[in-house]
Amino acid sequence: MAPEIISNGNVTSGLTKTLSGPSRAYVTFLAGNGDYLKGVVGLAKGLRKAKSKYPLVVAILPDVPEDHRQILVDQGCIVREIEPLHPPENQTQFAMAYYVINYSKLRIWEFVEYSKMVYLDGDIQVFQNIDHLFHYPDSYFYAVMDCFCETSWSGTIQYKIGYCQQCPQKVQWPSDFGPKPSLYFNAGMFVFEPSLPTYHDLLKTAKVTPPTSFAEQDFLNMYFRDKYKPIPPIYNLVVAMLWRHPENIQLDNIKVVHYCAAGSKPWRFTGKEENMQRGDIQVLVKKWWDIYNDESLDYKNTVNANEETDQKEMSLQQFLAALKEVGDVRYVTAPSAA
Repeated sequence: MAPEIISNGNVTSGLTKTLSGPSRAYVTFLAGNGDYLKGVVGLAKGLRKAKSKYPLVVAILPDVPEDHRQILVDQGCIVREIEPLHPPENQTQFAMAYYVINYSKLRIWEFVEYSKMVYLDGDIQVFQNIDHLFHYPDSYFYAVMDCFCETSWSGTIQYKIGYCQQCPQKVQWPSDFGPKPSLYFNAGMFVFEPSLPTYHDLLKTAKVTPPTSFAEQDFLNMYFRDKYKPIPPIYNLVVAMLWRHPENIQLDNIKVVHYCAAGSKPWRFTGKEENMQRGDIQVLVKKWWDIYNDESLDYKNTVNANEETDQKEMSLQQFLAALKEVGDVRYVTAPSAA
């Protein structure tokens, strides 16, 4: 079946699950006409190379141009336009574009035609199959714990005292600081269940929750605090972990890489920023480009290859059926050519 573009006006009702049975999909987000399109295309091809059996849904804002949408469709993506989520009038301390781009991702909880989804940021690449994540028990929010050691956390108590949940044994949380902070996840990748009641409650809660520096990531951590279940970093390697916590990382085992450190996005990579000269970073950037440039992973080529395989299998079955009509067929092993 050909991929499709779904406008916001064609929202599928919650009855879809009951009528068609449970379904699953990966989902990512795209806004504007910038170069993040490359990231999403690379992600679609990466999932294909990893032989995922589930589609990639791309939630897009209305400002994504038509030619970009067509590129996504040509790569086998299901393109779903969503409405921007604007901040309440009394919460305008953050730039409007910043709020809209980050908080509009909450709309994916409205995709109730899917029983379970795995969200992946556009600067993520999947290098090994992760379809088994869809089989995790329901009613929980699964994600990888974040690292507090980067300077982006410099305004937090955790950063100032050197405490990080990735290595809590190195610096203990001081008892006079009160209870230890709740586990905090990186929202670049998570496993969730779309739900209209949850969706409406998310929007209602967002209206009365002041935005913070980490935007929807802080918000989701607050909202799903009691349902959060940590999963191993192999499912969302924030590349800064390579130099912040190398003892926790075995690169050969990593399934998902998150190119979120400054200068690490492959399509913008120059190698000039701090830590970007590292050999492991350059290997990961090359691996991303190898997938992006591999034309055999383009949707049209994989469809053609699958059709050829199906035709060959059908021809074989027809041939065997014809032999069977002639009479008893005995299969003989061919002699070795050695």
